[in-house]
Amino acid sequence: MEIKNILIVDPIDGEYVGDIIIENDIIKQIIKKDNNYYDYILMPGFVDTHTHGYMGVDFMNAPKEDLKRWAELNFSHGVTKFYPTTVSASKKQLKEIVNNFQSILSISGIHLEGPYINKEKKGAQNEAYIYPPKLEDLKEIINENVKLITMAPEVENFFEVIDYLKGNGVIISLGHSNANYELFKKALEKNIIRITHFPNAITSLHHRSIGGVGAGLLEKFKLEMIVDKIHSSPEFIKLVYKTKNIDDIILITDSISATNLEDGEYSLGGLKVIVKDKKATLEDGTIAGSTLTFDDGVRNFYNITQCSLKELAKVSSYNALQNLNIKNEGRIKEGYIANFALLNRDLEIKKTIFHGNIVYEK
Repeated sequence: MEIKNILIVDPIDGEYVGDIIIENDIIKQIIKKDNNYYDYILMPGFVDTHTHGYMGVDFMNAPKEDLKRWAELNFSHGVTKFYPTTVSASKKQLKEIVNNFQSILSISGIHLEGPYINKEKKGAQNEAYIYPPKLEDLKEIINENVKLITMAPEVENFFEVIDYLKGNGVIISLGHSNANYELFKKALEKNIIRITHFPNAITSLHHRSIGGVGAGLLEKFKLEMIVDKIHSSPEFIKLVYKTKNIDDIILITDSISATNLEDGEYSLGGLKVIVKDKKATLEDGTIAGSTLTFDDGVRNFYNITQCSLKELAKVSSYNALQNLNIKNEGRIKEGYIANFALLNRDLEIKKTIFHGNIVYEK
């Protein structure tokens, strides 16, 4: 396959016009051009490391055929890799989900969000299934399918189990936490460098006690962000962009099964969710995930921050892959896997290419 006369956007080399030759699923050759005219924009395929569901598919009870449909639908949003995410559940259910999981198409592994979180910061998690981690339980649940886990650093046994998780290649992300700045800093010193859906469901910023939000802004944490203009105001998103290194921002959707469906009543982890005007909440008004699609999040971030396309390639793909220690994806560079999102100048998806094959075309 050859893709001609495109603005190539690489998160390291930046933006330039050129042609790309793909052989099998690998970028074989990039031919740079001197002119500034191009037809479309080519970016690395998007990566969503935190998503619970989409268009009726709920990861907590989705059979293999539903996961395949989810992956195929996600191609229309430029997503070429994503990590279905659990909510807090019983050990039995988590064990079944993890053991029955199989990678398919762009679905690459599991993100466990809970149950090892703080009930006071549970958000839309079911309190009945929130409990502290035990090493013997983790030995039954964790296998090579689990790539990420969200935990609160103040829960009992947190610091006793982190070495086991890290030893099994699991990236730990701090979230749903009532911990103060000092405890976030202690976790950072243990090389736990990620915060889940920042700044939501962690201790807020105060000038005498800067909390988890202050820790995320001040220290070298990687920050997941849901850029739907509901979870955070545009001004806060701009503040994070101006404060943090661009390498430390990771866009996610936190989408639920109601995404791209009509307003109405849905469920999340056994809790009733009401969706109105794209905002998902519990009956008490607590935000319950999002109905954001990844390409909408990309456009929102670009329009709010006025970032460069090079920066956009980092927050939408490269940073997430680097955090997961995946080194052969996320760049438009010879030898890398050919996962691309082809966009027009309004950043609308025109084609998605997955492992060198066109899997979506508008």
